[in-house]
Amino acid sequence: MAITPKRKTSKQRKHLRRSHHALDEVTLTECPQCKQPIIPHQACKYCGFYKAKKVIKKAINDKIK
Repeated sequence: MAITPKRKTSKQRKHLRRSHHALDEVTLTECPQCKQPIIPHQACKYCGFYKAKKVIKKAINDKIK
Protein backbone atom coordinates (compact mmCIF):
# COMPACT_ATOMS: atom_id res chain seq x y z
CA MET A 1 0.00 0.00 0.00
CA ALA A 2 1.05 3.56 -0.64
CA ILE A 3 1.99 5.74 2.30
CA THR A 4 -0.21 8.79 2.57
CA PRO A 5 1.45 12.15 3.33
CA LYS A 6 1.24 13.33 6.93
CA ARG A 7 1.05 17.01 5.98
CA LYS A 8 -0.20 19.02 3.03
CA THR A 9 2.55 20.08 0.60
CA SER A 10 2.78 23.86 0.75
CA LYS A 11 2.48 25.98 -2.39
CA GLN A 12 6.04 27.22 -1.98
CA ARG A 13 7.48 23.70 -1.74
CA LYS A 14 5.40 22.59 -4.72
CA HIS A 15 6.58 25.53 -6.84
CA LEU A 16 10.21 25.04 -5.82
CA ARG A 17 10.04 21.42 -6.91
CA ARG A 18 8.58 22.41 -10.27
CA SER A 19 11.03 25.26 -10.89
CA HIS A 20 13.00 23.08 -13.34
CA HIS A 21 9.97 22.29 -15.51
CA ALA A 22 10.11 25.53 -17.50
CA LEU A 23 10.81 25.28 -21.23
CA ASP A 24 14.07 26.62 -22.63
CA GLU A 25 14.34 28.77 -25.74
CA VAL A 26 15.30 26.90 -28.89
CA THR A 27 18.88 27.59 -29.94
CA LEU A 28 19.14 28.46 -33.63
CA THR A 29 22.20 28.76 -35.83
CA GLU A 30 22.59 29.92 -39.42
CA CYS A 31 22.88 27.34 -42.21
CA PRO A 32 26.20 27.93 -44.00
CA GLN A 33 24.64 27.05 -47.38
CA CYS A 34 21.31 28.90 -47.50
CA LYS A 35 21.63 31.22 -44.44
CA GLN A 36 18.30 30.05 -42.97
CA PRO A 37 17.97 29.60 -39.17
CA ILE A 38 18.26 25.91 -38.24
CA ILE A 39 18.63 23.77 -35.11
CA PRO A 40 22.32 22.90 -34.49
CA HIS A 41 23.54 19.39 -35.40
CA GLN A 42 20.54 18.79 -37.67
CA ALA A 43 20.26 18.62 -41.45
CA CYS A 44 18.89 21.84 -42.93
CA LYS A 45 15.24 21.34 -43.86
CA TYR A 46 15.47 24.09 -46.49
CA CYS A 47 18.50 23.03 -48.55
CA GLY A 48 19.17 19.48 -47.27
CA PHE A 49 22.82 20.02 -46.31
CA TYR A 50 24.59 18.81 -43.16
CA LYS A 51 28.29 19.54 -42.59
CA ALA A 52 28.71 20.75 -46.20
CA LYS A 53 27.25 17.52 -47.65
CA LYS A 54 23.87 17.03 -49.32
CA VAL A 55 22.12 14.44 -47.15
CA ILE A 56 18.45 15.02 -48.04
CA LYS A 57 17.41 14.67 -51.67
CA LYS A 58 14.01 16.35 -51.41
CA ALA A 59 13.96 19.40 -49.15
CA ILE A 60 10.98 21.66 -48.40
CA ASN A 61 11.91 24.17 -51.12
CA ASP A 62 12.06 21.38 -53.73
CA LYS A 63 8.48 20.32 -52.89
CA ILE A 64 7.16 23.88 -53.25
CA LYS A 65 8.64 24.41 -56.72
